[in-house]
Amino acid sequence: MKPIWIVDDDASIRWVLEKALARENLATKSFSNARDAMAALEFDTPQVLVSDIRMPGESGLDLLQTVKTSYPGLPVIIITAFSDLDSAVAAFQGGAFEYLAKPFDIDKAVELIRRALEESLRETSVESGPTETPEILGQAPAMQEVFRAIGRLSQSNVTVLITGESGTGKELVARALHKHSPRAQQPFIALNTAAIPKDLLESELFGHERGAFTGAQTTRRGRFEQAENGTLFLDEIGDMPFDLQTRLLRVLSDGHFYRVGGHQPMKANVRVITATHQNLEQRVRDGLFREDLYHRLNVIRLRLPSLRERREDIPLLVRHFLVQSARQLGVEAKRMSEPAMQFLTGLDLPGNVRQLENLCNWITVMAPGQTVEVKDMPFELTQDGAADAALPLAPGEGAALHASGQAGMVGGGAGMAALDAAGGWIGLLELQAAGMLAAGQSEVMDVLGRQFESALIKTALKHTHGRKNDAAVRLGIGRNTITRKIAELGIDGAKDE
Repeated sequence: MKPIWIVDDDASIRWVLEKALARENLATKSFSNARDAMAALEFDTPQVLVSDIRMPGESGLDLLQTVKTSYPGLPVIIITAFSDLDSAVAAFQGGAFEYLAKPFDIDKAVELIRRALEESLRETSVESGPTETPEILGQAPAMQEVFRAIGRLSQSNVTVLITGESGTGKELVARALHKHSPRAQQPFIALNTAAIPKDLLESELFGHERGAFTGAQTTRRGRFEQAENGTLFLDEIGDMPFDLQTRLLRVLSDGHFYRVGGHQPMKANVRVITATHQNLEQRVRDGLFREDLYHRLNVIRLRLPSLRERREDIPLLVRHFLVQSARQLGVEAKRMSEPAMQFLTGLDLPGNVRQLENLCNWITVMAPGQTVEVKDMPFELTQDGAADAALPLAPGEGAALHASGQAGMVGGGAGMAALDAAGGWIGLLELQAAGMLAAGQSEVMDVLGRQFESALIKTALKHTHGRKNDAAVRLGIGRNTITRKIAELGIDGAKDE
């Protein structure tokens, strides 16, 4: 983590902040004037910048303007005299994160700096993203068509709509389109519109001004600003709320948008790539998707084949995922016997590549020997209940669900030993998270967090025969909380006492 820069001509203020932040194990770098800080910005940047507003020579507002021009995501905290309201207003108009009024309480100052630090680290994480595009594997003719399309689009900034079943790798293709485009050196920002609650999605997309709604304590950049000059990938676009579709259409039409609560138009120079597993034409006919937005997005359509259409790629993918899982766990990669590989190739996997990857994670953890036979496969795949295997797996569910549900079935104690070897369910969670991160999936915390909460609440509801108030007591949460979570997560079967 980079140091926190303190810019103030008052040596006593610099000293107090340095000592207070040192107690929090936070590195600092100090400057006695804005000019020196501006010169240092040409070679390095801080994680957070704290600056006095009135100093000899260039002011803190001059420094703020310089920072926001070159590093718009860098939080700047302005120190100002308590009575200098005009300066505070000017600081916010210039994009300051927050201001400290003199004389300030040192504990509150450290708390404010920590808040700015968290925002800075979040921005850095979003903007940096994966440095390497995850490999897209496939030798089947259907996949070769996809590769040729990526090549033909390599010098284009045209809008692309990627369609295909869940788990076919739509985000990987979007990343490949970005990597091989003229915008390759700029940010790639991904957002799953189905994973964000409706009332938060507008702010996620367009950002918000300070005070725009309850809890909006600071100005926040949205994904369009974060993707400036780069690519914005909107997954599951078919689930976007109708009223937000209108705002997205406006951005695509004239390249301008407003932050939530804002009055200043923002210019967007962003390439938009969207994806959906739904039939957008049908949603247009059903009145659930704007026809004019559909035509804006459907400039170039790229359809990804399901695994059923490219079965010859399954052995290649299995070997790749087994090596990847073994590397994450620090163990030797498992090998598939010929009958086992033929068995996998013949499966109908509605979760497609994602489900196959989850299955390989399960095999790495649970299969007893180094050479995997058909009998070592998950119980529901090899028994008459194989129809259950046709149920789609939600993103990120596979390995954890199979391992937790089958630990007692695969070789009895051997299954539990394998689970223990992986570090228990925490180890499986770490494996799943590592796999999602390696695959370049976005919103990993949100996806796994929602699955974790859903599993806990569903289990508690089963235990209390659907009585949600009793379930809330057992889980140690409030009645209002469990009611809200049940609605957010779409859990059925709950009832009031």
